[in-house]
Amino acid sequence: MRRHRRKPEELPVTVRAAGNKVDGGIHLDATNLSEGGAFLRSSLLFEVGELLHLEIPLASGQIVKASGKVVRVSKSRSTVQEPGMGIEFAILSPEDRQTLAAHLPTAEPARAKKDKRKS
Repeated sequence: MRRHRRKPEELPVTVRAAGNKVDGGIHLDATNLSEGGAFLRSSLLFEVGELLHLEIPLASGQIVKASGKVVRVSKSRSTVQEPGMGIEFAILSPEDRQTLAAHLPTAEPARAKKDKRKS
């Protein structure tokens, strides 16, 4: 189960690979967003484990800056699953986390799996 509630939303995101010294970035679309990460639609895929720097402009005009790790890659081009990458935020300032939380739905996050350890 997911720890954070996702908001389906089309947002343009600027992506830079960590260590890349090239000015500018790649512009991809986020198709959903949560306090824990985002799914970026793209046929240009980074490797699982790669660290990316993201700039996410919200409808309010604020820009959230985060660093995240690629945790999932989908190469599928079906109508069910589009190609792209699941990004887990690794670094998000308290201010950006607060901005993002204010932008997302206020519903309860999904419950974490119960601890299955025996006493």
